[in-house]
Amino acid sequence: MQIPKQQERLGRGAGVLLPVASLPSRFGIGTLGREAYQFIDFLQAAGQRYWQVLPLGPTSYGDSPYQSFSAFAGNPYFIDLETLVQEGLLTWEEVSAPDWGDNPTKIDYAQIYQNRFRILRRAFIRSSHRETEEYQNFCKRNQDWLEDYSFYMAVKMHFGAQEWLKWPEEIRTCQPAALQSFRKNLLQDIEFWKFCQFKFSEQWFKLKAYANERGISIIGDIPIYVSLDSADVWRHPSLFQLDKKRQPTMVAGVPPDSFSQTGQLWGNPLYNWDEMGKDGFVWWKKRMAFSAKLYDIVRVDHFIGIVRYYAIPYGSLTAQNGEWCRGPGAALIRAISAVMGDSKIIAEDLGCVVPEVEELREAAGYPGMKILEFAFDSGSENLNLPCHYSQNSVVYGGTHDNETLVGFFRHQPLRSLHFACDYLHVRKKKDLPAACIRAAYASVADTAVIQMQDLLGLGNEARTNFPSTIGTNWRWRLLPNQLTDELSVKMHDLSELYARLPSAVQEKQLCAEEKCPKAAAENRKV
Repeated sequence: MQIPKQQERLGRGAGVLLPVASLPSRFGIGTLGREAYQFIDFLQAAGQRYWQVLPLGPTSYGDSPYQSFSAFAGNPYFIDLETLVQEGLLTWEEVSAPDWGDNPTKIDYAQIYQNRFRILRRAFIRSSHRETEEYQNFCKRNQDWLEDYSFYMAVKMHFGAQEWLKWPEEIRTCQPAALQSFRKNLLQDIEFWKFCQFKFSEQWFKLKAYANERGISIIGDIPIYVSLDSADVWRHPSLFQLDKKRQPTMVAGVPPDSFSQTGQLWGNPLYNWDEMGKDGFVWWKKRMAFSAKLYDIVRVDHFIGIVRYYAIPYGSLTAQNGEWCRGPGAALIRAISAVMGDSKIIAEDLGCVVPEVEELREAAGYPGMKILEFAFDSGSENLNLPCHYSQNSVVYGGTHDNETLVGFFRHQPLRSLHFACDYLHVRKKKDLPAACIRAAYASVADTAVIQMQDLLGLGNEARTNFPSTIGTNWRWRLLPNQLTDELSVKMHDLSELYARLPSAVQEKQLCAEEKCPKAAAENRKV
């Protein structure tokens, strides 16, 4: 299989999974402001090497970061209002007046939606960004997607936030006269959405540079599919499986399994892989090149879909009647590899992995994923047990779609609990979550990533997402006082014990020991 292989593995290290939305802030949702910088400082002090985030795109109905209005745009909710105050675009009175929600542990998306854009429009009106070289260069660099996204959002809001399939036919089908008319009439709105993306980009890349300077690499996350209600599908219908009326013919999901008797009906339109292949997957190249700049490492969600994908007839109520189809496989991986530069890829290969998927992942050199919550239900042959890991893999206790470790072990059958206790060398069920974290760090896997909730020992009240449900997901938030010095020391000690400290930290410690061997010996005493 002729595929350019990633030149280097990720390197041995540890990291934390925490969505940007879950950061503390006074504005109802995590932002790219002060608390994000403080979290990076915490990671550095804790001997961490990675911060993994969820997709950063603007969210739609259901608040899922995996259902975004664009495969490229950033979420305006994450624009830090405090920074805009410091820039003179807003006042403290203006950003403090709205009700951002009354529970600091939960995001109130309704309040955010009602208030955030109104505040951002004030900043937009007062801003002189259009006259700056920075803004003009930003528009030039991102013109491939920025124009379409900003136009799409302006039209969408013009029609009361309706999905594009419900717009009048002339604009829904992008007839030239309609496009020209709407562009002219909605010019100010289009400029507002460009402003939001400019500010998001400005704040994100400053934050990323701060992280990188402190030895922290950002692991980003991209859904393999895009939302039906997105600028991408509206403006590029030929790249998706749509009929002449631009309705989807088949949509994405996964078949019934042990977790769901009816499967998962995601509803995303499927790619027209034949059409995409005609130009060498240019749309995917642009998407991955953009992601390679946004992140240091890109986790590709549902990597299995590149080899084979599950197609469900549009309009189905469940995922039970789908069929498996072949994806582009190695041809897409070759196209992606050509544009990644120094950025790496993690392949989310969970689920029923067929040999072709494993062969493709290994040929490309991408690390796969292991989940410790999946490890204890089927005996010693379970491939999620650390004794079966390869170095080129990433181990998690659980991901955003799973229970917290504390919540998970509260209801497992006795047989699984006994096996877990034996395997992890603990006697009591209450010690299993901490033992899982230690096992992840101790494993041969190059990279160990633990959810923030699990490091804090929280139960399922702090769970991020319950798959196949809507209304209560993506809401958990970290409290400022939860990032304690005690937790930082524990995490640093684990990283040091299991050789996961960033190389710069290890070199600094070795230099200190060489200068003062007596103190170093004292520090190592138990």
